[in-house]
Amino acid sequence: MSNKITFDYQFISDRGMISDKKRRDVPTILAVDATFTIRINNELYFEADLAILEFYKAIYRWKEKITEKNIPEFHYYTIEYDDYEDGAILSFIPFSNMARVKSIWAEQELYNVFDLDYIVEEFIQLENHLRDDIESYYDIHLKRFIQHIPFQSSY
Repeated sequence: MSNKITFDYQFISDRGMISDKKRRDVPTILAVDATFTIRINNELYFEADLAILEFYKAIYRWKEKITEKNIPEFHYYTIEYDDYEDGAILSFIPFSNMARVKSIWAEQELYNVFDLDYIVEEFIQLENHLRDDIESYYDIHLKRFIQHIPFQSSY
């Protein structure tokens, strides 16, 4: 059985709350929220309101580290939450030619081992779609923001 994953997000912050002029305003950056949902084989696995610019930066930084010979682990932490004893809010852990998606906030335990090439492509597509949708919805340019977005890489 090959698992399928889908990502969905709904921006819940007002379109006008952020602008290119506010790219250095960290409290505003962290207040830009979206409800982010992950479904595995059409079953709800994860749903939470996230600081979407911070989440985007985590995926963006992960994508930058990918090389032909190395797919790094992805871990999303937020500076708004500080109890990570059980792990990251969202992780992608490659092993062999497979990968597992994990979350400390999972709605239910689902078998979530994926073909490595498939899941890498899905996360890369998520980064691309998220960038385009954030820029379109908020009328901003993420390249101007990226260095100012707070980022928790690991604990």
